[in-house]
Amino acid sequence: MRKNENIARFSADKIRRKIARGESKTDWKRANAMSQVEVERLADKDEGPLAAGWESTVMVGLPPAKQDIHIRLDGDILDWFKARGRGYQTRINAVLRAFVQTRQRVERKPATRSRSHRAKEAT
Repeated sequence: MRKNENIARFSADKIRRKIARGESKTDWKRANAMSQVEVERLADKDEGPLAAGWESTVMVGLPPAKQDIHIRLDGDILDWFKARGRGYQTRINAVLRAFVQTRQRVERKPATRSRSHRAKEAT
């Protein structure tokens, strides 16, 4: 994949320094004056609304460390992920994580009933 020359990468610290020097092209006064409702409306307009239940996919804290492995995938599957650009391995990991989390929810055993609840049923 050809590198896009229009993309600039900066660390968070370098961005803060650029903003402090007034080198930002963002209208920060306007951005900071926006209400949360307005920000969400604009985000929905640009990206579409968030899927229902998206909150359950949030991982709090650092993700587990990655492990180097060798995995054999069908060529068409790998081609599909690669065709969507950089980060295809991260996307494959995200798909696998979503599958595992779904299976974990399905496979959870129902909560066991308390002794007092079972005793009431027996009478």
